Amino acid sequence: MKTILLPTDFSRNAWNAIEYALHFFKDEKCKFYVLNTYTPAFYRLDYLLGGPAMSAIPDFGLDISLEGLENTLKRIEKEYSNPKHTFETVSSFNTLSEEIKECPERKKVDMVVMGTQGASGAKEFFLGSNTVHALRKSKVPILVVPNVYKFVPIKDILLSTGYESKYKPEELEPLLAIVARFKAKLHVLHALEDFELTPSQKDNKTYLKQIFNVLKDIIFVDSTEEYMPNIVHAYIEKNQIGLVVMMNRKHHFLDQLLLRHHVDMVGYHSDIPFLVLPDTSEIS
Repeated sequence: MKTILLPTDFSRNAWNAIEYALHFFKDEKCKFYVLNTYTPAFYRLDYLLGGPAMSAIPDFGLDISLEGLENTLKRIEKEYSNPKHTFETVSSFNTLSEEIKECPERKKVDMVVMGTQGASGAKEFFLGSNTVHALRKSKVPILVVPNVYKFVPIKDILLSTGYESKYKPEELEPLLAIVARFKAKLHVLHALEDFELTPSQKDNKTYLKQIFNVLKDIIFVDSTEEYMPNIVHAYIEKNQIGLVVMMNRKHHFLDQLLLRHHVDMVGYHSDIPFLVLPDTSEIS
C-alpha cells in the first residue's frame, strides 16, 4: 500500500492537487495523509512549553485547521469515494516545509502531492515560496500540480537529464512505477550544449539505459535544435507530454532554480505537472 501526503491550506489550488492525486492513484491501494500546518499570528510564550497542546489558552489557529481538515475529508468522501483509499488528517503547528521534511519519516510517506501557482512568464514555472522550500527540504518524491491542470491519463512522460551522474536505481523506482501503471512512453531528453557527449556522459547514458531496459516503450533523444531552455519547452509541446520528471540533487537543481538567470534553464510550462525525485548520486 502506498502512503501519500497531501498538504492543503484549503485553497482552490490545494484542492485541485488533491483531486489530481485521487485520480492519479485511483487504481492503487493508498493511505492518504491530509496535512494542514499553521502558525500563530503572533508569537506566544506558552508555545515554548511544547506547542498548542501544552497551552491552556484557546488556539483559534488549531480550531480553524481541524475544521478545515474535517470539511476536506467530507468533500473527498462525497466526490471521490474509493474503497481502495483510506485517509487520516494531520494538523501540525509547524511550517509547511519543515513538516514536509519531518512527516514522511514519521508516517513512512512514499510521495508528496502538492499544488503550486501558475506561470510568471510564458516560458517560466513560478513555484511559489512554499513549493520551493518543500522541494529543498523533502527527502521523498514530490509531485507538483499547477492549479490550472486537470488530470488526464498519462501517455507520455519526459525525463530531462544532463547525464552528469549515475542515478541510483532505487531513486528512479517511482518513475518506473508510474510508467508501468499508465503504460506510458518514456522520453529521456538531453539538451546538448556542446554538440556531443563527453566520455563520462556517454558512460552515464549507457548505465541509464541498463536501468530502463525493463521498459518496452522508451526513446533517448539528444537535441541541439534550439537554444537550450527552449528545447525542453518545444519537446513538451510537440510530443504532448503529460508529466515532466526532474532529478533534484541537493545544492544543485534548486540553487539554480532560485537564481533568476537560471529560471529559464529549468522552467517548464505551467500547465504540465512535474515530479521531482531526490538524487543523491555523485557527479562523475
